[in-house]
Amino acid sequence: MSQDSDAYAIEVLAQTNYIEEQSVPEENRYVFSYTITIRNVGTEPAKLLTRHWYITNADNNVQEVFGEGVVGEQPHLKPGESFEYTSGTIVETPVGSMHGSYQMIADDGTRFDAEIPPFSLSVPNVLN
Repeated sequence: MSQDSDAYAIEVLAQTNYIEEQSVPEENRYVFSYTITIRNVGTEPAKLLTRHWYITNADNNVQEVFGEGVVGEQPHLKPGESFEYTSGTIVETPVGSMHGSYQMIADDGTRFDAEIPPFSLSVPNVLN
């Protein structure tokens, strides 16, 4: 990250959970929840406008998801503030991954993307 972008810095952390009771492996349906923490580590307040996800299964099939906000909200984060939410996805294989970006707008009008680093979706004990 360059010094210039320190004003517009969003950290994204993810935790995932396999939801066995909603999954149907014999029908290639694997349900995962994920909890995302979005933290403004920059110096400019910013609002999350939209999201863009890439969800990839083990067969390398990619599903793209676009939408406004997250869980029906468009959180506005002052420097040091964070927002946490939980959502879910369904993949056709016991292992997959997600990554993407949030499109943000700072209070000064600057638009920027906050990268969502890749994270794994994995049924427990599938990967050794």
